[in-house]
Amino acid sequence: MPRLKQLPKSEADPDVAQPLYTMMFGERDPVAEPGTATGTPGDWWTVFANSPDTLKDAARTFAYYRSPERKIDPVIRELGQTWAGWATGSQFVFSQHCKSLRGLGVSQEKITALPVWQTAACFDPRERAALAYADRLVRHNGRVPDALFGELKAHFSDEEILEFTYITCTYFMHAVMARALRLEFDDRADPVVEVPAPEGGSNTI
Repeated sequence: MPRLKQLPKSEADPDVAQPLYTMMFGERDPVAEPGTATGTPGDWWTVFANSPDTLKDAARTFAYYRSPERKIDPVIRELGQTWAGWATGSQFVFSQHCKSLRGLGVSQEKITALPVWQTAACFDPRERAALAYADRLVRHNGRVPDALFGELKAHFSDEEILEFTYITCTYFMHAVMARALRLEFDDRADPVVEVPAPEGGSNTI
């Protein structure tokens, strides 16, 4: 279960949350009858509804990155978002954006290879530059060598780079929040735990 309460439709803000509930769940109460079209429980929406302003701001970012006004190639954008999920260990963000990549016509070969993009031959130089930059944003907290940034600028305009940076960092945030609040597919126990020694076994290495 999520670590914060979920708001049923009857308690959700009528101006912000309820229209979004209707968009995502139809006439169902998503707490009583959970589930979205992509197979997630849908509790991201019902938890974010605790703060209508936060939900409204988050929903605005979805409209922002999907806007036809964006200059960044949608496939490049989704590579950054999907890598943010993988690198952060968010099953939810990674899984959802694999589906988005597939919806944009990206090959299954590339989707499968994404976790090992560094050694995968299926990515072209433009995609590899974007993925390397996304990795520096997410796993190195924005420490980007000049040589890598020069490679990035060889493929993308300043506006495209700014959009890609903003969107990738936004999805890094979403990945972190999903894990911290145990939302959607990130409602799972930490896999890194002590494994008990056998009965009568040694307690030392």
